[in-house]
Amino acid sequence: MNFIDEVVIHVRAGDGGKGAIAFRREKFVPKGGPSGGDGGDGASVVLVVDGGLSTLLDFRYKKEFLAPAGQAGANKDRYGRAGEDIVLRVPPGTQVLDDGTDELIGDLRADGERLVVAQGGKGGRGNIHFATSTDQAPRRAEPGTPGEERTIRLELKLLADVGLLGFPNVGKSSLIARISAARPKIADYPFTTLVPNLGSVSLPGERGFVVADIPGLIPGAHTGAGLGDRFLRHLDRTRVLVHLLDATAEGQGEAGTPRTPLRDWETLNRELSLYDADLAARPQIVVLNKIDLPDVRRRLSQIARPFTRRGVELHAISAATGEGVGPLLEAIWRLVSNRPTAS
Repeated sequence: MNFIDEVVIHVRAGDGGKGAIAFRREKFVPKGGPSGGDGGDGASVVLVVDGGLSTLLDFRYKKEFLAPAGQAGANKDRYGRAGEDIVLRVPPGTQVLDDGTDELIGDLRADGERLVVAQGGKGGRGNIHFATSTDQAPRRAEPGTPGEERTIRLELKLLADVGLLGFPNVGKSSLIARISAARPKIADYPFTTLVPNLGSVSLPGERGFVVADIPGLIPGAHTGAGLGDRFLRHLDRTRVLVHLLDATAEGQGEAGTPRTPLRDWETLNRELSLYDADLAARPQIVVLNKIDLPDVRRRLSQIARPFTRRGVELHAISAATGEGVGPLLEAIWRLVSNRPTAS
């Protein structure tokens, strides 16, 4: 699996070069003054957002990054060369945290955005800076300052307007494949999708939004069941949540009760609330999939009735045939753009 969304790395910036102690030794300058140059600055470790990346895979095997030190100063007023910064590319949506304290160091979103995570040390001053009227031949210079060193954690949170969530095998991958150019794996068994997928949806009138398809969630997801806590993290930046429900869901739910679309929806909302109450409070759209099946179409009003009693509008679609998908996308866009519902 090549999707890596969390890594811990160690970074160390270069130390500053030491300043030089030197004196002029020209043949016809018998009392030459100081000529020791400054040391060069140490290199820094810099993170840069690369819009072409979508994973932290580059950090899977290499965990330590050491930047070069600055060169020492030299005689004849020569300054040391500064170290060349180490530039590490990360995908948009990468959060940088101190691994020891969990302090947020930076949140990198825009392509080209830069963040210095370890500052290089300053080069020391040579003895040319310490000459005075009473000390014209100073024999002192400054050492360079040490570069910063720290262990950081990189966490990737997808940048999407809409989060598509549901139980395993409810048709999320089929829906995102229909409405965007994303081509996730689609198969008739649970947990087909193992990593989040991003899809860009285009609507008439140069409108659009980005959807994140989150791998299937199960009861206990907020505690990590089925890696649910890692998947839920990718919903943190979304503005609208779309619950996809399967009218043909089979098997046992919580406490041994049979699964139904209503119980699935209530279970997902409970997991969201336990993970993050603010996330659970975001605007939601509830969608029933697979209405192309005759039995589902026949029972549609029966399935929708308990949702209606709770004041929830149930959007009925078929990801397989595309039925109902157009009105659903318009409803999503109105929430994403904060537009009122058409009368």
